Amino acid sequence: MRILYHWPLCGASRSVRLFLAEKKLDHTRIVEPYWKKREEFCELNPRAQVPVLVEESGLVVCYGPVICAYLEEAYPGPISFFGHTPVTRAQTRSLCALLEGEFYADVIHKIVFEKTLKRHFGLGYLDSAKVREGTKALGDYLDYFSFLVGRRHWLAGEDYSLADMTAAGYLSCLDYLGHVPWEDYPEMKDWYARMKSRPSMRSLLEDRLPGLSPSQHYSDPDF
Repeated sequence: MRILYHWPLCGASRSVRLFLAEKKLDHTRIVEPYWKKREEFCELNPRAQVPVLVEESGLVVCYGPVICAYLEEAYPGPISFFGHTPVTRAQTRSLCALLEGEFYADVIHKIVFEKTLKRHFGLGYLDSAKVREGTKALGDYLDYFSFLVGRRHWLAGEDYSLADMTAAGYLSCLDYLGHVPWEDYPEMKDWYARMKSRPSMRSLLEDRLPGLSPSQHYSDPDF
């Protein structure tokens, strides 16, 4: 059986989970406390980072974007989640790079990491100043994403794509913590409601971290 090593509030892991579900690829998920750097896990990925995909053949694929690109090529279907034209493929890859790079550094690391993982890495207590910085930066990104979905059906164009899965992967982590002011961004709220209604989102909305309950509306598609 295909195995995905992941962490529940890891945006990259969540994106891969959505991609696997949309591709209808059976797999077993293993929650990996990657900060512990288990020897068995480090043999799969010496960088000790999630997500990591292990195929039935023993093939190991690391890093969320690489995993999704591999799955798209290894298991092609009638629908391309990267886009069907050079323009839409470029737009999808551009948005994914933004989310995995600047958005992660400016927002996710300053909110999700500070509030959930920092203590596991032995880096001290929550830095509220960083959380405020991340919250402020989030507004700028939501303005941009709202601009995109206000002018087309999905983030990268008229077709559902990996860009939507990647955005949902990261934003759902923030939503778990109640950090997304959806009411201030009606276009994004509508987009996220459509994402939450997709069968591929069900397992993400069922995630629970011990000792940390999700926001009240987290599992509600009609939030």
